[in-house]
Amino acid sequence: MLCGSIRNRRLVISIGVGYITAMFIADFHIHSKYSRATSKDMDIPTLYQWAKWKGIKVLGTGDFTHPHYLRELKQQLEPLGNGLFRYKEGTEDVLFILTAEVSNIFSARGKGRRIHTLIFAPSFEVVEKINAKLERRGDLLADGRPTFGFHIKELVKIALDASSDCLVVPAHIWTPWYGLLGANGGFDSIEEAFEEEAKHIYAIETGLSSDAAMNWRLSALDRITLISNSDAHSPHKLGREANVFTCACDYYEIIDTIKKKDASRLLCTIEFYPQEGKYHYDGHRKCGILFSPKETKKHNYICPVCRQRLTVGVMHRVETLADREEGFRPPKVIPEIHLIPLEEIIAEATSKGVGTKTVQDEYQRLVSRVPEFEIMLKLPLEELASFVPGPILEGIKRVREGDVYIRPGYDGVYGEIKIFPEKEHKEEAKEEKKQTSLF
Repeated sequence: MLCGSIRNRRLVISIGVGYITAMFIADFHIHSKYSRATSKDMDIPTLYQWAKWKGIKVLGTGDFTHPHYLRELKQQLEPLGNGLFRYKEGTEDVLFILTAEVSNIFSARGKGRRIHTLIFAPSFEVVEKINAKLERRGDLLADGRPTFGFHIKELVKIALDASSDCLVVPAHIWTPWYGLLGANGGFDSIEEAFEEEAKHIYAIETGLSSDAAMNWRLSALDRITLISNSDAHSPHKLGREANVFTCACDYYEIIDTIKKKDASRLLCTIEFYPQEGKYHYDGHRKCGILFSPKETKKHNYICPVCRQRLTVGVMHRVETLADREEGFRPPKVIPEIHLIPLEEIIAEATSKGVGTKTVQDEYQRLVSRVPEFEIMLKLPLEELASFVPGPILEGIKRVREGDVYIRPGYDGVYGEIKIFPEKEHKEEAKEEKKQTSLF
C-alpha cells in the first residue's frame, strides 16, 4: 500500500522568479573512475558535459587524493584564481572545486567506528600538502576513496594544517555503517566524534538516506549547515542531491556561506526522497512487514508474523537521537526542495525503464535544449509546454508540487516513489479483469 502524498514547500516558483539569474547549483560530493564500484566514465570531460546537461555550475572533482586522478586534474583543469577551476577544453558554464572523500576505520570509546568525511581544498598546492601527510598513513593508490586507521579528529588537523581555508564535512551522516551518526559505526554527536576538533565542523552532508527535515529534529544540529550532494558513482546520477547558492561563484565565498549558515547566500538544498532508500523504515522483508519506528517500538522490535527481530532502519536511528517531534521546523532554517530526476519522470510518464532507448533519447532531446534544473526549477509550465510532451509535463508539475506517493524502503527493499499511481491502479484493474474473464 502506498503512503499518501507529501507536498513540497512552495519554493520552486519563488526560486524561478526571484533568484534564477543570480543563483547557481553546486554538487560537491562525487567520485572518479578510480573509486571502487564507479563508472569508467567518471572523468573530467564526461563530468563537464553531464554537468552542463544537468545545469550544475559548480561540481566537486572528487578523489583528489588519488595520485593518477590528481595528475589528470592538473592536466585538464585551469585555476581561475578564486579557488575554482575551469575545464581547459570547455567554457565557464561549469566550474570545478577540489574535493575528496576519506574513509576512517578506527576504535574509540570502546567501539569500532567507520566514518566517511568530505574535504574541500582551494588549490593544488594545498591538496599536495594533504596528500603528502595521508600517503604516510595509508595507500592512496588503492582506491579513489582511501581508507585509514586513525581517528577522524586527526583528519581535521591534517586538512587545516594544510590550509585554514579547507573545509571538513562529515559525509552522509545517517548511513548505518559509514555515517557519523550511523547506528552501526557512528557516534551519537559531533562533539563525541571529533572531540576538541568539533569546533571546526561547520556543516554535515544529509546524504541520500536523510533530508533536512529529519535533521531538524536534533537541536544539537541547529548551529550546523546542512548540505546535500549526489555522491554520484556514474555521470547520470549527478545532481540527484545538490545545493542552491546565491553568493558569488568563488571558493572562498562558498566556504564562508557554509561556515556562517547564511540563508541569504545558501538558498536551499535539493533533496532525494529519503524514503526511497532500502533501509529507511523498519521491517521484515520475508514477512512483508513495514513499520515506522513507533510501530516497531510498539511491537517490541519483534516481527508479528515470524516472531524474529525486525531490521531497524535509518529513520529509527533519527528517532533514537532526536529531541524534537517529527515535523518540527526550527526558526531560520535553510529550506529544502524534494525533486525526482527528469529521467525518472520520463520513464514513469512513458511506462518505460530509465535505461531504455526511448527514455534516454527523450532525455537528451530535452536537456540539449534546456538544462535539467532549469526544466525542473525555473521555466513556467506554459513555456515548457512548447517542447515537453503532455504526460512528462504533468509529471514535472506533480513533482514541483510534491504531489507524489511514497512507500518507504525497509529491510533491503527499495522504497517506491510514484508520480502516476493511477497508472498502477489501472494496470491492476486490467489484470483483475483479465483474470476474471478466464473463468
